[in-house]
Amino acid sequence: MAMPTPVHEQDWTVDRALALPDDGNRYEVLDGELFVTPAPTWTHQRAIGVLFPRLNEYVRAHRLGWAMLSPADITFSPRRLVQPDIFVVPWREGGTPSGWTDVKHLLLAIEVLSPSTARADRYRKRAIYQDQGVPEYWILDPAARMVERWRPNETEPEIFVDLFEWRPRGDAPACTLALGAFFDEVNG
Repeated sequence: MAMPTPVHEQDWTVDRALALPDDGNRYEVLDGELFVTPAPTWTHQRAIGVLFPRLNEYVRAHRLGWAMLSPADITFSPRRLVQPDIFVVPWREGGTPSGWTDVKHLLLAIEVLSPSTARADRYRKRAIYQDQGVPEYWILDPAARMVERWRPNETEPEIFVDLFEWRPRGDAPACTLALGAFFDEVNG
């Protein structure tokens, strides 16, 4: 994935970003700064393609909500628009959201790291997800074959290289991912 380009103006809003032409780029507004990211790499998309069906099956089986993929315009505030690679929208009263404007909270946000997105994913987006109270934020790093897990108020991530477990609800079994086999499949 090419380098996400911050546009060095601090007055970007979600409305202004959504008014940009549909040109194939991914636009995010991180605390008023516009980030533009071109199409992702093969490995990036492969990681999403391998993880998503597993996560989706778990989320559906335990009625946690909806596992989704970007592009998606998740708007936390007028100056915060994110597009996590994979995310889980928690179950809500009233049923399925009818659009992105109905999504106000996330149960989980996942970004697949690439050298060009590392800084934005590890610092800018992490801070936003933590500030918004997203219970878990995962950064998958196919090159390092590891997963970082961040939770609100943490200053250091948990690092996983062997077995990764997610237990969003105490009455459900953990969703597990054997990372060696996962990254073997991703890196092919």
